[in-house]
Amino acid sequence: MHSTVQGHVVMNLVVSNELSFRIVVDLEYDPADPFAVRFTFHLPGDEPVAWVFARELLLDGISRPTGEGDVHIHPVGEELSDVCIVLHSPDGDAVMRASSPPLIAFLARTDRLVPMGQEITEGELDAQLADILSRGCENAG
Repeated sequence: MHSTVQGHVVMNLVVSNELSFRIVVDLEYDPADPFAVRFTFHLPGDEPVAWVFARELLLDGISRPTGEGDVHIHPVGEELSDVCIVLHSPDGDAVMRASSPPLIAFLARTDRLVPMGQEITEGELDAQLADILSRGCENAG
């Protein structure tokens, strides 16, 4: 059995410059999918909505604009105290704004479980182990 990293943050769902809603967002990191983080947004009056995207994308987006396709992340302000996450879907776009420190703390906890750059999936591990074992048998004969 493996551990997961979980957390909760409050984000602002930005509707316009004058209007935003505070929502709770669950964060989850599972080493079985070591490159990804899951954000589950609890929207008022709707079912929770989950988005999964690259852990490295979140890390990079805290300090500089990053992202292609459906997820874009960029810091807000000169002090990088907030981050903006823009999600594009066929149903429309969502702009989320969050404080950076809780996201940094979550990423630090994921890094203690699986250090950045040392991710390996179970399938890759199985393939490497099979390769090592097959070479061991060839050398034994």
